[in-house]
Amino acid sequence: MGELSRRNFMKGTAAGAAVGLGLLGTSKTAWAGANERINVCVMGINGRGRSHLENYGKIPNAQVTTICDVDSRLFKPCRENFAAKGLPEPKCEQDIRKVLEDPDVDVISIATPNHWHALATIWACQAGKDVYVEKPMTHNIYEGKKVVEAAAKYKRIVQHGTQLRSNPGFIEGINELQNGIIGDVYMARCVCYKWRPSIGKGHPGAPPEGLDWNLWQGPAKEEPFMLNENGEGIYVHYFWHWVWAYGNGDIGNQGVHQLDAARWGLNVKVPYRVASMGGMFLWDDAKEVFNVSSSSFMFKGEDGKDKMMTLEVRPWCTNDEAGGKSFGVMFYGSDGWMTFPGYGSYKAYKGKDNELIKEANEGDDLYHFQNFIDCVVSRDADKINAKPIDGHLSSALSHYALTGARVNRVLEIDTEAEQVKNDPEANSHLTRVYREGFVVPEVV
Repeated sequence: MGELSRRNFMKGTAAGAAVGLGLLGTSKTAWAGANERINVCVMGINGRGRSHLENYGKIPNAQVTTICDVDSRLFKPCRENFAAKGLPEPKCEQDIRKVLEDPDVDVISIATPNHWHALATIWACQAGKDVYVEKPMTHNIYEGKKVVEAAAKYKRIVQHGTQLRSNPGFIEGINELQNGIIGDVYMARCVCYKWRPSIGKGHPGAPPEGLDWNLWQGPAKEEPFMLNENGEGIYVHYFWHWVWAYGNGDIGNQGVHQLDAARWGLNVKVPYRVASMGGMFLWDDAKEVFNVSSSSFMFKGEDGKDKMMTLEVRPWCTNDEAGGKSFGVMFYGSDGWMTFPGYGSYKAYKGKDNELIKEANEGDDLYHFQNFIDCVVSRDADKINAKPIDGHLSSALSHYALTGARVNRVLEIDTEAEQVKNDPEANSHLTRVYREGFVVPEVV
C-alpha cells in the first residue's frame, strides 16, 4: 500500500438536513491537504466491524475517533484494545444520530445488521459524511434507489463493501475474462456453501442491560427480543441474518459477493427474468429465511445476447465445486471456463481437456478500505471501486431471488422500473413499511 498522494483539496459538503432529525450537514468544509487526518466513526463494532477497525488502523491518513453501537457492553473491550495498541481511545456513542451532529467526524463506516445499512447511509450523506457500507448495501430494492440518489445529491463518497472489486488478482481475472480469454462468455454460476448449524428455538424475553433494543430494530417492525434456551439472545449479534425483518439469509450475506462478481464479469445490470426456489431443508430452528435455495437470472448483455446467472445456497456438508469449498463463481465461455474461488484469485482453463492457461492470487481487505480513503481525499467518485449503483444492482439480485422463492413463481422484471411486472405481491417484498422515526424517505 502506497502513501496517500500529497495534494491540497477541498472537502465537499452536503447541504440539507437529515429527514426527521433536524440535522444540518456537519463536516469539515475545508482541508489543509492530504496529510490532515480523516476521522472515522465505525458504526457496528461486532463481527464485520472488527475488520473495519483493523483496516483503518493500517491507513496513515485515517483514524477511528468514534465507535457507535447500540450495545454499550461492547465499548469497554473495544477501547481497551485501542489502549493496548497505544492508540487514542475513541469516543463512544449508542445513537448514530449523535455522531452525525459531530463536525469532527468525516466518515461513517457501517457494519450494522442489513436493515440499518440504507438508512444510516442516507442519514450520513445528508449530514455531509462519506460512507463505507457493508454488503448488502440494502435490505430491499427501494432502499437501493434511495442510496444512489442520496450519494449523488449530496456529492458524497460511498463505497460498497464488496471488497473483491479492489483486489488485484480479481481485477486481473475480470479483465482477462472481458478481453476474451475464454471466448464469448454466456453464463456465470455462483455457489455459496457456508457452514451454518442449527440455532435452536427462541422465546420472547428481556434484552440484556446495555442493549438498546428499540434502536437496534430501527427501521424494522417492532418485535420482542428473542432468547434461546440458555437465556441468550438468539438473533443478536449474528443470526439476525436469517430473520426476514433484519437480514437476507446467506444470499445477501455471502452470496452477494458472488452475485456482484458474476454481474461484473458478465457486464450486466438488471435481470429481465428471475426463477428461484427455496426452503428450510435443514434444522427445525428459529431461522426464517430459506437456508437452501436455487436461483436463476436472465439478462440481456450489451451485445443484445442473453446472459445467464445461477446461484446455489446450502448450509451444510458439501463437495468442492469452485476450487474454494465455501463459495465461488465460475464463468463459462465458448473456448473455456474460469473459476474465482475467493476474493482475490482466479484460474482460467481452455478447451475440452481443461488446460490451465492463467491464474493469479492477490487480495486483501486493505485494498478496498485504501481505495475508499483515497477517494475521500481526492473527492473523485469515479475512482470508487464499488460504487453505490453497483452496490444497489448486486444487492438487488439477492432481493429478487428471495422474492421469487417467497411467492413461488417466475418473476418477469421491468428492467427500467426494476419492479416485477403485474405482480403486486412480489413488489410488496421489494420495499417495506418503516417505523416512525426510521423511515427511508421518498425524497432524500
